[in-house]
Amino acid sequence: MAASSLPASKRSQSVERSWSVERSWSAPLRSAWLRGVLVAPLALLTAGCPDQGPATADDAKRSMSEYDVARDLWLSRNQPRAALEHGLRAVELDDENAEAAHLVSLIYLQFCAAADAGVGDPGDCRLPEAERFARHAIVADPDYRDAKNTLGVVLVHRKKYGEAVKVLKPLTEDILYQSPEKAWGNLGWAYLEWGKLSPAIDALQRSIAAQPGFCVGHYRLGLALEKKRDLTAAEQAYSESLATDHEACQGLQEAWLGRARVRAGLGRAADARADLERCLKLDRGTRAGKDCATLKLNMD
Repeated sequence: MAASSLPASKRSQSVERSWSVERSWSAPLRSAWLRGVLVAPLALLTAGCPDQGPATADDAKRSMSEYDVARDLWLSRNQPRAALEHGLRAVELDDENAEAAHLVSLIYLQFCAAADAGVGDPGDCRLPEAERFARHAIVADPDYRDAKNTLGVVLVHRKKYGEAVKVLKPLTEDILYQSPEKAWGNLGWAYLEWGKLSPAIDALQRSIAAQPGFCVGHYRLGLALEKKRDLTAAEQAYSESLATDHEACQGLQEAWLGRARVRAGLGRAADARADLERCLKLDRGTRAGKDCATLKLNMD
């Protein structure tokens, strides 16, 4: 395994923290982050990583250098394609470089976020590759908790909800995991997408109890309560998701849309229209923006 002064879970915390923020952004903020960076054909960067023997000391060192370049390109320069190329090279040089494998998985997820936001080519979304590299990271470092969380996210995106729950539930019970709100939040999301509202609400409530400022947790709780037809509680959850002054939370376009829906359902048309105006001001071109425009048109 590549030499390192810290274990993989420690070395990658800054990467995971950044991704958790980017992942929580709404479509317009993701759009600003992603627009203009999807240029080179992704097929050129998707070569597999053949099985190989233990890396030599020189290859392990070069692998960490490639990882550092990839991390800088992704986090500091917003160049995910170039970062992916270097990340894949890092794993090729040392297939026990768990940090690099995890980073590759996260970058693949970014392409999927772009497609989901309506600003990227759906053909660029390679969820099987994201899953493969997340699992690779865990094999390389079985204690890599952030990679397990990422795997759970990928499995939800792949609609493998039962598998996602099996990955995420033990993580919520792991006292050593330093981001319990993410594990509970993603477990709740898995249950929500699976249609299991009661365990979804329980997990999401635990998520925001662990981190009250976790706006995505509040937003998903709002979705679950809305589906349960508890509109008053759903409005409160959506409002909590928008209560912080953090830019990423204020830009959670889907939360403005969700609160507008429940306010319309509660007969508060004026308040709903105000939320829709905020939603449209963020970005009219995203999927959420188009949904806001449609709802506003139907209310006028």
